[in-house]
Amino acid sequence: VMARTGDPAVSPPIGVDDDITVPANWMFDRITQTELWSCTSCKACDEICPVNIEILDKILDMRRYLSLMESNFPSELGNAYRAMENQMNPWGMNQGERGDWANGLSLPHGGEVTVVDKATFPRDKCCGDGLTTLALRELEHLGVPTDDITSFTEIGGARLRSPAGREFTVPLPTTGTYAAVARRLDLDATLLSSAEREGAQVLQGVGVNGASRAGDVVTVDLDGLGPVTPSFVVAADGMWSTVRRELGLTPEGYRGEWHAFRQYGQGATGPARNELIVWFERDLLPGYARSFPLGNGDVNIGFGMPRGEILSGMNMANIWRDLLERPHIREALGDDCTLIDRHTAWPIPARVGELPLISGSVMFTGDAAAATDVMTGEGIGQALLTGRLAAESILNGGSTNAVTERYEHSVRQELVADHRMSVRLGKILASQRGAETALTIVAKSGRWGRRNFARWMFEDEPRAIAVTPRRWHRSMFKRPGAWA
Repeated sequence: VMARTGDPAVSPPIGVDDDITVPANWMFDRITQTELWSCTSCKACDEICPVNIEILDKILDMRRYLSLMESNFPSELGNAYRAMENQMNPWGMNQGERGDWANGLSLPHGGEVTVVDKATFPRDKCCGDGLTTLALRELEHLGVPTDDITSFTEIGGARLRSPAGREFTVPLPTTGTYAAVARRLDLDATLLSSAEREGAQVLQGVGVNGASRAGDVVTVDLDGLGPVTPSFVVAADGMWSTVRRELGLTPEGYRGEWHAFRQYGQGATGPARNELIVWFERDLLPGYARSFPLGNGDVNIGFGMPRGEILSGMNMANIWRDLLERPHIREALGDDCTLIDRHTAWPIPARVGELPLISGSVMFTGDAAAATDVMTGEGIGQALLTGRLAAESILNGGSTNAVTERYEHSVRQELVADHRMSVRLGKILASQRGAETALTIVAKSGRWGRRNFARWMFEDEPRAIAVTPRRWHRSMFKRPGAWA
């Protein structure tokens, strides 16, 4: 406006005068690279700026541009970048040894860790049994031995079928493990054993009867033990979280965003024997049916879809029977495949950032925090991630508020942007035309495109990494899988 009126006289902005051009590297003519890399990120410039310009963010963006787009950075950073690319840390430490620094450390105030579960392990759990790259990296970080998980089966890619019947495969890289399947019966028992080996006290068959809050202090009433008041409560008690309900934080009538259905099969002889298969059926969109291989012809087969009128009453059982009669699904399983045990169904909460993440000394994790991918219904990786973030927040010490607020901030940084991206993508997949178009693009994208789609599908990188530059890194397209 000032350029048009001349009051006060200013130069016209870019776009008003065609003669005005700005070279791509113009910024670096004004700000030298020495100045950029000399910044210590102390934020003093942000604090003193009279108009509250966030200067540090711009400096970091310029550094990121130089590193990612021009490979122009101080030679001293070369070793650190290579170590981050290969070992995921700037020191080049083996990923399996990164947690060794914590050996022998105690919790603040001399605390101990007690794990309480109403179940007795091993126990089965309603789940699709799929492990994404996110979940596998968290297991590796925790030092959980996969050799102890009897049904652990590595996955090398996926076979996809579009609503119109187009079938194609998306391969995963071979540098490490990017996807796997394991029965929750085996996985959860191994996780519990790992916790015991690390010194945690494990109380099986002990449920939570109630919870109450007084100020920042939360007391939980344990079955057979009575009221206890720990320094912190990590509530990983699932979709129907007793702690969340007793604290009055569960929305009335809340039943989750998705519903899933599964049953085990044996004797698979078709492609499903060895391949992970996803069928984007027209009547399930944006949901899908799927079959996950468990080795020796065993499969976990089921479907998932958003909640709605179609899921009322006995409709899920009817959908299940109809799916099993569809020729392409029967062909994938093989004529000799038979279903075993009972079928099970469970709700999936997928609204992370909308339900409370903290309350007093409580940090909600996993399904209790509604931290599930709304596009796929997968949640094991998110449960492990939020659990680790809660533990790290406690280990870093501070007041109750400092610890819980640190946890809430880290979860929002890690998951909320990805959740919003998944919601948007789910709307595209909700229509047959949108799903068919998206899958056709993937099918025709060549091996490089299909491979990177598979990595993105299995959460090798955050869902919204393309629109969150703060999470960009040099190995986005070549990061090794777990246990590389």
